[in-house]
Amino acid sequence: MSMPSSYPVVRLKPKANARAIRHGFPWVYDNELVTDRRTKALSPGAIALLEDDSRQPLGLVATNSQSKIFCRMLERDITVQIDQAWFEHKFTRALALRERLYDTDFYRLIHAEADGVPGVVVDRFGDTAVVQPNAAWADKLIEPLVAALVSVTGISCVIMNGSGRARGLEGLEERTEVMVGTASKAPVPVVMNGATYMADLTGGQKTGLFYDQRPNHGFAAKLCKDAKVLDVFSHVGGFSLAALAGGATQATAVDGSAPALALAEAGAEAAGVAARFDTRKGDAFDVLTALGEEGAKFDVVVCDPPAFAPSKPALEKGLRAYERVARLAAPLLAEGGYLVLCSCSHAADVARFRGACLRGIGRAGRHAQLLHTGFAGPDHPLMPQLAESGYLKSLFFRL
Repeated sequence: MSMPSSYPVVRLKPKANARAIRHGFPWVYDNELVTDRRTKALSPGAIALLEDDSRQPLGLVATNSQSKIFCRMLERDITVQIDQAWFEHKFTRALALRERLYDTDFYRLIHAEADGVPGVVVDRFGDTAVVQPNAAWADKLIEPLVAALVSVTGISCVIMNGSGRARGLEGLEERTEVMVGTASKAPVPVVMNGATYMADLTGGQKTGLFYDQRPNHGFAAKLCKDAKVLDVFSHVGGFSLAALAGGATQATAVDGSAPALALAEAGAEAAGVAARFDTRKGDAFDVLTALGEEGAKFDVVVCDPPAFAPSKPALEKGLRAYERVARLAAPLLAEGGYLVLCSCSHAADVARFRGACLRGIGRAGRHAQLLHTGFAGPDHPLMPQLAESGYLKSLFFRL
């Protein structure tokens, strides 16, 4: 067992908010630390002992001098060893929650800080897990992490997907590799809300499928019985395939990615709803504009774009983009139709996002009732102290 003195020490500046750390906030930014020569010399991913300005220990942290998030809290107990057994404890606790929530082996198993494994995402697809180590410490300890994952879950295949914006912010290179077993080259079918989705675990976006929208797909499906549905930024058919499972008469998926639309078509075929499903490839804004010019009308329109406001500096530009989506989508709805607008931008809180959507709806000359506000499912738990963990918002309007 490691003693506190075996770890290098990093210390908060006198004006840093040590109380927030004690109350559960998991990050320390680079401008909050005393950055002397020894601190700057820490290798990315090194474990250190965090102290307040009076030298009182706050916990064990993972450090990265190349990131604005210099420290990520790992453990309050400063005698703990961060090793395979530590990962096994975290994974066992996370697995117990998912097994209570779901009668399937398809879910998010680890949701980063909210599951006590900062910067790490693990999505489970039956006997395969896709791991995203989006922080330097996890990249450094990927082998004990994967060994613990196999030990706890019994899965036979682990894929490391080291891609995406978060790794770039940590100074990490992009790399994807199969670390355990043999990965299927064919898409993996995933059944949710009565729909079948095809997940590309080695070449798709992020881990291959977005589990976070599962409850919102289900809620939207209730609105889609006997409806004509438009699903914009559809990826592999998230909302449109759920709509067809819910009894939609016809659904159109719009996306800029031909491979994503091909997977959506395969999902429709697998579920036996291909006759009621079609796709339209193109830039979402261009397609929305063209549909408006064509005078097209739908009973339900869903827009689930990528993060337009991935950071605070991008917030205002992102809010204008969300407003534009709402303005272009609202005219496509028949009287009494339903408009579903989503945001996965953590920088845009639900109030700012809702305001942007309402401005767009108003500029389109429509009036709205807000029926429901949806968030990510319970396999994406929220860390209350960290607003970023509650990134997803889905607003359901009746126009």
